[in-house]
Amino acid sequence: MKVLLCPLNDPGYLYPALAVGAELRRRAHTVHVLAGPRAVPTATEAGLETVAVADATALSVSHWTVRGPEQYTEVARAVRQTRPDVLVTSVLCHGALVAAEAADLPVVVLGLAAHLWPYRSATDAVDAHDRTWRLTETLKHYGAIREAAGLAPRRDRFPDTPLLGAAFLLRGHPALEPPGAELPPAVRHVGPCWWEPEPTAADPPPESKPLAYVHLGRTFGGASLWPRLNAAFTSGTHRAVVELGRSGAPEAAPDADLIVGRRPWMGPIVDRADLVLTNATSAPVLAALLRGTPLLVAPNGSEQQVLAAGCLRAGVARRLPEPGASAAALRAAVEATAHDPELRFRVREMAGLLVGGKSETHAADAVEAASR
Repeated sequence: MKVLLCPLNDPGYLYPALAVGAELRRRAHTVHVLAGPRAVPTATEAGLETVAVADATALSVSHWTVRGPEQYTEVARAVRQTRPDVLVTSVLCHGALVAAEAADLPVVVLGLAAHLWPYRSATDAVDAHDRTWRLTETLKHYGAIREAAGLAPRRDRFPDTPLLGAAFLLRGHPALEPPGAELPPAVRHVGPCWWEPEPTAADPPPESKPLAYVHLGRTFGGASLWPRLNAAFTSGTHRAVVELGRSGAPEAAPDADLIVGRRPWMGPIVDRADLVLTNATSAPVLAALLRGTPLLVAPNGSEQQVLAAGCLRAGVARRLPEPGASAAALRAAVEATAHDPELRFRVREMAGLLVGGKSETHAADAVEAASR
Protein backbone atom coordinates (compact mmCIF):
# COMPACT_ATOMS: atom_id res chain seq x y z
CA MET A 1 0.00 0.00 0.00
CA LYS A 2 1.20 3.51 -0.82
CA VAL A 3 0.26 6.29 1.60
CA LEU A 4 0.56 10.04 1.16
CA LEU A 5 0.58 12.02 4.40
CA CYS A 6 -0.47 15.60 3.71
CA PRO A 7 -0.88 17.13 7.18
CA LEU A 8 -0.72 20.75 8.11
CA ASN A 9 2.98 21.33 8.78
CA ASP A 10 2.64 22.99 12.21
CA PRO A 11 3.88 20.67 15.01
CA GLY A 12 0.46 20.05 16.57
CA TYR A 13 -0.76 18.62 13.25
CA LEU A 14 2.47 17.30 11.73
CA TYR A 15 3.68 15.20 14.67
CA PRO A 16 0.57 12.98 14.99
CA ALA A 17 0.68 12.31 11.25
CA LEU A 18 4.34 11.30 11.53
CA ALA A 19 3.44 8.90 14.37
CA VAL A 20 0.87 7.21 12.13
CA GLY A 21 3.22 7.28 9.14
CA ALA A 22 6.00 5.62 11.13
CA GLU A 23 3.64 2.80 12.17
CA LEU A 24 2.52 2.32 8.56
CA ARG A 25 6.14 2.22 7.42
CA ARG A 26 6.87 -0.36 10.15
CA ARG A 27 4.15 -2.46 8.50
CA ALA A 28 6.13 -2.28 5.23
CA HIS A 29 3.87 0.25 3.49
CA THR A 30 5.36 3.00 1.31
CA VAL A 31 4.83 6.35 3.02
CA HIS A 32 5.54 9.86 1.73
CA VAL A 33 5.03 13.13 3.62
CA LEU A 34 4.08 16.34 1.85
CA ALA A 35 6.33 18.84 3.63
CA GLY A 36 7.45 22.44 3.51
CA PRO A 37 11.09 23.43 4.18
CA ARG A 38 10.72 23.53 7.99
CA ALA A 39 8.90 20.19 8.11
CA VAL A 40 11.33 18.23 5.93
CA PRO A 41 14.02 17.69 8.65
CA THR A 42 11.32 16.67 11.15
CA ALA A 43 9.78 14.11 8.78
CA THR A 44 13.25 12.79 7.99
CA GLU A 45 13.95 12.37 11.73
CA ALA A 46 10.78 10.28 11.90
CA GLY A 47 12.23 8.03 9.18
CA LEU A 48 9.85 9.06 6.41
CA GLU A 49 10.45 10.18 2.82
CA THR A 50 9.23 13.62 1.84
CA VAL A 51 7.67 15.34 -1.13
CA ALA A 52 8.54 19.03 -1.13
CA VAL A 53 5.88 21.71 -1.47
CA ALA A 54 6.51 24.78 -3.59
CA ASP A 55 4.28 27.00 -1.41
CA ALA A 56 4.97 26.40 2.30
CA THR A 57 2.06 28.63 3.39
CA ALA A 58 -0.35 26.17 1.75
CA LEU A 59 0.22 23.77 4.65
CA SER A 60 0.24 26.33 7.48
CA VAL A 61 -2.63 26.29 9.94
CA SER A 62 -2.33 30.07 10.19
CA HIS A 63 -3.48 30.30 6.57
CA TRP A 64 -6.09 27.54 6.45
CA THR A 65 -8.97 29.91 5.71
CA VAL A 66 -7.25 31.66 2.79
CA ARG A 67 -4.77 29.23 1.17
CA GLY A 68 -7.12 26.33 0.47
CA PRO A 69 -6.86 26.52 -3.35
CA GLU A 70 -3.06 26.55 -3.15
CA GLN A 71 -3.21 23.62 -0.75
CA TYR A 72 -5.40 21.74 -3.23
CA THR A 73 -2.85 22.39 -5.98
CA GLU A 74 0.06 21.13 -3.86
CA VAL A 75 -1.72 17.97 -2.77
CA ALA A 76 -3.00 17.22 -6.28
CA ARG A 77 0.56 17.54 -7.62
CA ALA A 78 1.87 15.18 -4.92
CA VAL A 79 -0.90 12.67 -5.74
CA ARG A 80 0.20 12.65 -9.39
CA GLN A 81 3.82 12.21 -8.33
CA THR A 82 3.42 9.44 -5.72
CA ARG A 83 0.24 7.68 -6.94
CA PRO A 84 -0.97 6.75 -3.43
CA ASP A 85 -3.73 4.32 -2.52
CA VAL A 86 -4.90 6.48 0.39
CA LEU A 87 -4.35 9.98 1.79
CA VAL A 88 -3.93 10.91 5.46
CA THR A 89 -4.50 14.55 6.32
CA SER A 90 -5.36 16.94 9.17
CA VAL A 91 -8.60 18.51 10.26
CA LEU A 92 -8.87 21.94 8.54
CA CYS A 93 -6.74 20.68 5.63
CA HIS A 94 -9.60 21.04 3.16
CA GLY A 95 -7.45 21.24 0.05
CA ALA A 96 -6.38 17.66 0.72
CA LEU A 97 -10.01 16.53 1.08
CA VAL A 98 -10.89 18.08 -2.27
CA ALA A 99 -7.77 16.67 -3.95
CA ALA A 100 -8.66 13.20 -2.68
CA GLU A 101 -12.19 13.53 -4.03
CA ALA A 102 -10.95 14.76 -7.40
CA ALA A 103 -8.57 11.78 -7.65
CA ASP A 104 -11.19 9.32 -6.31
CA LEU A 105 -8.98 8.38 -3.36
CA PRO A 106 -10.03 7.48 0.19
CA VAL A 107 -8.86 9.95 2.82
CA VAL A 108 -8.38 9.55 6.57
CA VAL A 109 -8.51 12.69 8.70
CA LEU A 110 -6.55 13.14 11.92
CA GLY A 111 -8.65 15.31 14.20
CA LEU A 112 -7.96 17.04 17.49
CA ALA A 113 -8.44 15.70 21.01
CA ALA A 114 -12.20 16.45 21.05
CA HIS A 115 -14.89 16.64 18.39
CA LEU A 116 -15.62 20.21 17.30
CA TRP A 117 -18.73 19.70 15.18
CA PRO A 118 -22.32 18.70 16.04
CA TYR A 119 -23.06 15.31 17.51
CA ARG A 120 -26.21 13.41 18.27
CA SER A 121 -27.01 13.08 21.97
CA ALA A 122 -28.72 10.09 23.58
CA THR A 123 -29.52 12.20 26.63
CA ASP A 124 -30.62 15.38 24.81
CA ALA A 125 -28.07 17.24 26.92
CA VAL A 126 -27.57 20.88 25.97
CA ASP A 127 -24.17 21.58 24.44
CA ALA A 128 -22.78 24.84 25.78
CA HIS A 129 -20.53 25.31 22.74
CA ASP A 130 -22.01 26.33 19.40
CA ARG A 131 -20.72 23.49 17.24
CA THR A 132 -23.31 24.20 14.53
CA TRP A 133 -21.87 27.68 13.94
CA ARG A 134 -18.36 26.24 13.75
CA LEU A 135 -19.46 23.61 11.23
CA THR A 136 -21.19 26.23 9.07
CA GLU A 137 -18.06 28.38 8.97
CA THR A 138 -15.84 25.37 8.20
CA LEU A 139 -18.09 24.20 5.37
CA LYS A 140 -18.00 27.69 3.87
CA HIS A 141 -14.23 27.49 3.45
CA TYR A 142 -14.40 23.89 2.23
CA GLY A 143 -17.05 24.80 -0.34
CA ALA A 144 -14.95 27.63 -1.72
CA ILE A 145 -12.08 25.21 -2.42
CA ARG A 146 -14.39 22.72 -4.17
CA GLU A 147 -15.79 25.52 -6.30
CA ALA A 148 -12.30 26.74 -7.23
CA ALA A 149 -11.38 23.15 -8.17
CA GLY A 150 -14.42 22.94 -10.47
CA LEU A 151 -16.14 20.07 -8.66
CA ALA A 152 -19.91 19.71 -8.82
CA PRO A 153 -21.93 20.47 -5.65
CA ARG A 154 -22.34 17.57 -3.23
CA ARG A 155 -25.61 16.27 -1.87
CA ASP A 156 -24.83 14.60 1.43
CA ARG A 157 -27.38 13.38 3.95
CA PHE A 158 -25.48 15.06 6.79
CA PRO A 159 -23.65 18.37 6.32
CA ASP A 160 -20.45 17.23 8.04
CA THR A 161 -19.98 14.17 5.79
CA PRO A 162 -17.47 15.71 3.36
CA LEU A 163 -15.22 16.83 6.22
CA LEU A 164 -14.97 13.40 7.84
CA GLY A 165 -13.44 11.35 5.04
CA ALA A 166 -13.51 7.56 5.17
CA ALA A 167 -12.47 7.80 8.83
CA PHE A 168 -12.11 10.78 11.17
CA LEU A 169 -9.76 9.96 14.04
CA LEU A 170 -9.99 11.84 17.33
CA ARG A 171 -6.80 11.86 19.40
CA GLY A 172 -8.49 12.09 22.77
CA HIS A 173 -10.70 9.72 24.74
CA PRO A 174 -14.51 9.32 24.96
CA ALA A 175 -14.31 10.67 28.53
CA LEU A 176 -13.52 14.09 27.03
CA GLU A 177 -16.81 14.21 25.08
CA PRO A 178 -20.12 15.39 26.60
CA PRO A 179 -22.25 12.73 28.34
CA GLY A 180 -24.44 10.88 25.89
CA ALA A 181 -22.59 12.14 22.81
CA GLU A 182 -23.24 9.94 19.77
CA LEU A 183 -20.58 10.90 17.27
CA PRO A 184 -21.07 10.32 13.52
CA PRO A 185 -20.23 6.78 12.34
CA ALA A 186 -17.01 7.86 10.61
CA VAL A 187 -15.68 9.43 13.82
CA ARG A 188 -13.75 7.27 16.26
CA HIS A 189 -11.32 7.79 19.13
CA VAL A 190 -7.86 6.33 18.57
CA GLY A 191 -5.81 8.26 21.14
CA PRO A 192 -2.91 10.71 21.06
CA CYS A 193 -0.74 9.36 18.18
CA TRP A 194 2.18 10.92 20.05
CA TRP A 195 5.51 11.70 18.44
CA GLU A 196 7.98 14.55 18.83
CA PRO A 197 11.64 15.18 17.97
CA GLU A 198 14.42 14.20 20.33
CA PRO A 199 15.26 17.00 22.81
CA THR A 200 18.59 18.77 22.72
CA ALA A 201 21.24 17.95 25.34
CA ALA A 202 20.93 21.41 26.95
CA ASP A 203 17.30 20.90 27.99
CA PRO A 204 15.35 20.65 30.21
CA PRO A 205 16.43 23.57 32.46
CA PRO A 206 18.23 22.97 35.78
CA GLU A 207 16.24 21.96 38.84
CA SER A 208 16.21 24.95 41.19
CA LYS A 209 12.46 25.09 41.93
CA PRO A 210 9.42 22.93 41.20
CA LEU A 211 8.38 23.41 37.57
CA ALA A 212 5.14 24.26 35.83
CA TYR A 213 4.95 23.86 32.06
CA VAL A 214 2.99 26.61 30.32
CA HIS A 215 1.88 26.29 26.70
CA LEU A 216 0.32 29.37 25.12
CA GLY A 217 -2.34 29.12 22.42
CA ARG A 218 -3.90 31.79 20.27
CA THR A 219 -6.13 34.32 22.01
CA PHE A 220 -8.86 34.50 19.29
CA GLY A 221 -9.70 37.96 20.60
CA GLY A 222 -9.84 36.71 24.19
CA ALA A 223 -7.67 37.63 27.14
CA SER A 224 -3.90 37.20 27.01
CA LEU A 225 -2.47 34.84 29.62
CA TRP A 226 0.57 37.05 30.23
CA PRO A 227 -0.82 39.28 33.03
CA ARG A 228 -1.97 36.20 34.94
CA LEU A 229 1.29 34.33 34.26
CA ASN A 230 3.34 37.20 35.58
CA ALA A 231 1.24 37.36 38.75
CA ALA A 232 1.10 33.59 39.31
CA PHE A 233 4.85 33.10 38.97
CA THR A 234 6.14 36.11 40.87
CA SER A 235 7.07 35.19 44.47
CA GLY A 236 5.29 31.88 44.02
CA THR A 237 6.16 28.25 44.70
CA HIS A 238 6.92 27.30 41.08
CA ARG A 239 9.07 28.36 38.16
CA ALA A 240 7.32 28.22 34.78
CA VAL A 241 8.80 27.05 31.49
CA VAL A 242 6.70 28.92 28.93
CA GLU A 243 6.32 27.59 25.38
CA LEU A 244 5.26 30.38 23.04
CA GLY A 245 3.93 28.04 20.36
CA ARG A 246 2.17 30.08 17.66
CA SER A 247 1.45 32.96 20.05
CA GLY A 248 2.99 36.41 19.73
CA ALA A 249 5.98 38.03 21.39
CA PRO A 250 6.55 37.31 25.10
CA GLU A 251 5.36 39.80 27.71
CA ALA A 252 7.17 38.44 30.75
CA ALA A 253 7.60 40.82 33.68
CA PRO A 254 11.20 41.32 34.87
CA ASP A 255 10.55 39.79 38.30
CA ALA A 256 8.45 36.85 37.11
CA ASP A 257 10.06 33.41 37.46
CA LEU A 258 9.58 32.44 33.81
CA ILE A 259 11.80 30.68 31.26
CA VAL A 260 10.39 31.65 27.87
CA GLY A 261 11.16 30.13 24.49
CA ARG A 262 10.10 28.02 21.55
CA ARG A 263 11.00 24.33 21.53
CA PRO A 264 9.97 21.65 19.01
CA TRP A 265 9.15 19.24 21.87
CA MET A 266 7.55 19.34 25.31
CA GLY A 267 7.62 15.81 26.76
CA PRO A 268 10.81 15.97 28.89
CA ILE A 269 9.68 19.15 30.63
CA VAL A 270 6.14 17.87 31.20
CA ASP A 271 7.71 14.76 32.74
CA ARG A 272 9.34 17.00 35.36
CA ALA A 273 6.49 19.46 35.81
CA ASP A 274 4.00 19.44 38.67
CA LEU A 275 1.31 20.83 36.38
CA VAL A 276 0.61 22.01 32.82
CA LEU A 277 -1.01 25.43 32.42
CA THR A 278 -2.51 25.86 28.97
CA ASN A 279 -5.19 27.59 26.94
CA ALA A 280 -6.30 23.98 26.25
CA THR A 281 -5.14 23.14 22.77
CA SER A 282 -4.75 19.47 21.91
CA ALA A 283 -0.97 18.99 22.05
CA PRO A 284 -0.27 20.27 25.61
CA VAL A 285 -3.45 18.68 26.96
CA LEU A 286 -2.47 15.30 25.51
CA ALA A 287 1.14 15.70 26.71
CA ALA A 288 -0.14 16.26 30.25
CA LEU A 289 -2.69 13.44 30.16
CA LEU A 290 -0.21 10.92 28.74
CA ARG A 291 2.20 11.67 31.58
CA GLY A 292 -0.34 11.89 34.41
CA THR A 293 0.31 15.61 34.95
CA PRO A 294 -2.59 17.75 36.24
CA LEU A 295 -3.94 20.54 34.05
CA LEU A 296 -4.75 24.16 34.80
CA VAL A 297 -6.79 25.52 31.87
CA ALA A 298 -7.57 29.03 30.67
CA PRO A 299 -9.45 28.69 27.36
CA ASN A 300 -10.19 31.41 24.84
CA GLY A 301 -11.71 30.38 21.48
CA SER A 302 -11.96 27.56 18.94
CA GLU A 303 -11.08 24.08 20.26
CA GLN A 304 -9.92 25.56 23.56
CA GLN A 305 -13.39 25.96 25.07
CA VAL A 306 -14.52 22.51 23.97
CA LEU A 307 -11.43 20.67 25.16
CA ALA A 308 -11.17 22.61 28.44
CA ALA A 309 -14.80 21.74 29.22
CA GLY A 310 -14.06 18.08 28.53
CA CYS A 311 -11.05 18.11 30.85
CA LEU A 312 -13.03 19.77 33.63
CA ARG A 313 -15.88 17.26 33.27
CA ALA A 314 -13.41 14.37 33.39
CA GLY A 315 -11.86 15.72 36.59
CA VAL A 316 -8.34 16.04 35.12
CA ALA A 317 -8.13 19.84 35.24
CA ARG A 318 -8.79 22.95 37.29
CA ARG A 319 -9.69 26.30 35.76
CA LEU A 320 -7.34 29.26 36.12
CA PRO A 321 -9.06 32.25 37.79
CA GLU A 322 -10.41 34.78 35.29
CA PRO A 323 -8.62 38.02 34.34
CA GLY A 324 -8.70 40.48 37.21
CA ALA A 325 -8.14 37.82 39.87
CA SER A 326 -5.62 38.69 42.56
CA ALA A 327 -2.04 37.51 42.40
CA ALA A 328 -2.66 35.51 45.57
CA ALA A 329 -5.60 33.69 43.93
CA LEU A 330 -3.52 32.88 40.87
CA ARG A 331 -0.60 31.56 42.91
CA ALA A 332 -3.04 29.52 44.98
CA ALA A 333 -4.50 27.96 41.81
CA VAL A 334 -1.03 26.85 40.70
CA GLU A 335 -0.23 25.34 44.09
CA ALA A 336 -3.64 23.67 44.46
CA THR A 337 -3.39 22.09 40.99
CA ALA A 338 0.09 20.80 41.74
CA HIS A 339 -0.88 19.18 45.04
CA ASP A 340 -4.53 18.05 44.70
CA PRO A 341 -4.42 14.25 45.27
CA GLU A 342 -7.84 13.57 43.72
CA LEU A 343 -6.96 15.54 40.60
CA ARG A 344 -3.67 13.69 40.28
CA PHE A 345 -5.42 10.33 40.75
CA ARG A 346 -7.89 11.05 37.94
CA VAL A 347 -5.14 12.26 35.62
CA ARG A 348 -3.15 9.10 36.23
CA GLU A 349 -6.26 7.04 35.48
CA MET A 350 -6.59 8.87 32.18
CA ALA A 351 -2.88 8.35 31.48
CA GLY A 352 -3.38 4.61 31.87
CA LEU A 353 -6.26 4.66 29.38
CA LEU A 354 -4.31 6.67 26.80
CA VAL A 355 -0.98 4.85 27.12
CA GLY A 356 -2.69 1.47 26.94
CA GLY A 357 -4.80 2.46 23.94
CA LYS A 358 -2.19 1.70 21.24
CA SER A 359 -3.20 4.81 19.32
CA GLU A 360 -0.82 4.49 16.36
CA THR A 361 -1.92 0.88 15.90
CA HIS A 362 -5.60 1.83 15.74
CA ALA A 363 -4.88 4.79 13.46
CA ALA A 364 -2.84 2.65 11.07
CA ASP A 365 -5.59 0.02 11.08
CA ALA A 366 -8.05 2.73 10.01
CA VAL A 367 -5.77 3.80 7.15
CA GLU A 368 -5.40 0.21 5.95
CA ALA A 369 -9.17 -0.31 6.12
CA ALA A 370 -9.80 2.91 4.16
CA SER A 371 -7.44 1.80 1.40
CA ARG A 372 -9.41 -1.41 0.99
